[in-house]
Amino acid sequence: MKIAILSQDPTLYSTKRLKEAGEERGHEMRVINYLRCYMNITSSKPAIVYKGKPLENFDAIIPRIGASRTFYGTAVVRQFEVMGVFTPNESQAISRSRDKLRCLQILARQGIGLPVTGFAHATEDIDGLIETVGGAPLVIKLLEGTQGIGVVLAETTQAAKSVIEAFRGLDANILVQEFIKEAAGADIRCFVIGDKVIASMKRQGAEGEFRSNLHRGGKAEKIKLTPEERSTAVRSAKAMGLRVAGVDLLRSNHGPVVMEVNSSPGLEGIERATEIDVAGKIIGYLEKNAVPGKSRDRIQY
Repeated sequence: MKIAILSQDPTLYSTKRLKEAGEERGHEMRVINYLRCYMNITSSKPAIVYKGKPLENFDAIIPRIGASRTFYGTAVVRQFEVMGVFTPNESQAISRSRDKLRCLQILARQGIGLPVTGFAHATEDIDGLIETVGGAPLVIKLLEGTQGIGVVLAETTQAAKSVIEAFRGLDANILVQEFIKEAAGADIRCFVIGDKVIASMKRQGAEGEFRSNLHRGGKAEKIKLTPEERSTAVRSAKAMGLRVAGVDLLRSNHGPVVMEVNSSPGLEGIERATEIDVAGKIIGYLEKNAVPGKSRDRIQY
């Protein structure tokens, strides 16, 4: 097979592992910086041009679209779709997962467990917004934040009011969520491929840090999921229309709750914690499913 990895940086761990895994299986792998592509949008012969040459005869692509480049990145993915090239994560699914509010609304519609969440822009009823999620302590997030940036734990009502007022001053959209104290600064990353969780790890935040992101000093270890956690992760990825996804869960007193569904989950932490060849399993999924024009996103919202 001829497979393109859409990535801005060929030296990133995930990009290198996918390239290595594909080559080990005998495939022709090529890393393409999607920001340097341009597109010929026509009904007769749609094309993508990279470094002055059209990208042709690819059997599949693996999108690794950066959060800050979602608009252009998904446009390139969509152009490959127009050309009939298979992708495990289609442009619509990537866009859905990147919109935190839309993601939560879709998951709620599917009856998937979530932290109690409020959403606001310029409300003056801050007390009401705080009470929506059960009061302090609570977590306040900028809708556009990623990797733990723009996420604040407010331990008191007064602190919550101050943060919300500050975010309002930025003319920002705000998510307010209940704080799952019993999670104790830990979350679970479930790596879903197709309709299975193929690897899972527990990420524990550094001492004094409620965010469990590994690049913020968190530690990871292999973990065994409960049947409910496994089902929740698979259902969440399916609800987004993603066939390769990282689903982040918290263990709450009322069962697993989903924090985020990631369309370009990193491979380094999960592979090192679990010693599972996740990159190879992604390539294996393409081998079984990469039929031209096969993937079609049918989710209506």
